[in-house]
Amino acid sequence: MSDVFGKIQHMLKPCSTSIDNSIFRLHYKATMFVLVACSLLLTQKQYFSDPIDCYHDGKKIDSGILDAYCWINDAYTVPSLLDKEVGKEIAHTGIGASDPDDRKYHSYYQWVTLFVYFQALLFYIPRYLWKILEGGKIKMLAAELNSPIVDEEVKKSRLEVMVSYFNLNLHHNNNLAFLYIACEVLNFVNVIGQIYFTDRFIGFEFLTYGTDVIKFTNQDIGTRHDPMDRVFPKVMSCSFHHTGIGGADDVKIPALCVMPLNILNEKIFIFLWFWYIIVAVLTGIGLLYRIVTFHPTVRRFMLRTRARLTPAIAVDQVANKCYYGDWFFLTSLAKNMDPLIFKDFMLKLGHKFKGVDD
Repeated sequence: MSDVFGKIQHMLKPCSTSIDNSIFRLHYKATMFVLVACSLLLTQKQYFSDPIDCYHDGKKIDSGILDAYCWINDAYTVPSLLDKEVGKEIAHTGIGASDPDDRKYHSYYQWVTLFVYFQALLFYIPRYLWKILEGGKIKMLAAELNSPIVDEEVKKSRLEVMVSYFNLNLHHNNNLAFLYIACEVLNFVNVIGQIYFTDRFIGFEFLTYGTDVIKFTNQDIGTRHDPMDRVFPKVMSCSFHHTGIGGADDVKIPALCVMPLNILNEKIFIFLWFWYIIVAVLTGIGLLYRIVTFHPTVRRFMLRTRARLTPAIAVDQVANKCYYGDWFFLTSLAKNMDPLIFKDFMLKLGHKFKGVDD
């Protein structure tokens, strides 16, 4: 497994410059890592065998050909037989004699690997857009100031540049802040969209998948029917048409197919169901927090928290001059600067704003 996950460990590596918050990183780091890891796991035959193995009792047909045929042409189950008792009424869950109209074909298992990887890319889009829109401003200004050990001349010159830049751009940072909020909203829209996208992908079974599994685990053994067998059946039927070279002697051969990979698929999607719910809830809470920060008192409190080493009077001098975008820019700088250096920056900024009218 280290070979699998070793290739993507760099995705969890902290960025040298923080231009977002923990909830934002939950999307493009944690969720993207989970999805890429799932995609890689599904390709590892040495751990989870072949995706499909089919058996028939009839003409001699190469097993490799039969497996490939049933994989390409979709195997099926019979929904009306899902609740029958295995061993008495049916041989396997959802398997038995049926009419063509009473069959459910499962084609999505062929696309799970690509689908999950595509979802990972979608979770990175808001981050990609925000990096372009932010343009590296925070990294440029906070460079060399994230360590308490900085040459005094370097620190002095860097702080003068920062104070000058902030003063020149005072009241002109709202656009940057609102673009960031738009990316946060895009994160929320994306995770909600992925829930419905996944629901459509697996045949409109995903929305209630998690709750159905929870109900299943609380039922008595022998009376419960596994909802995961309905969504990701481990045994399916397949019809192979065997003909002669000239097309004569068309014989329909029923085959029984075992799907080892669905054992992993069902666990991945139940995990994703809970994961998406948690990410959506946390993102929604983050948006509520964002709305609350539009109140000046809340912003002043948050700035005092970030500049905890700075006297409150100096923080208030700066906060009173700042619009929302200015406050957002200051808090972003604070995350990338040593607290002692940020204290010096706030003191210089407060001194510059002292007695200056709007």
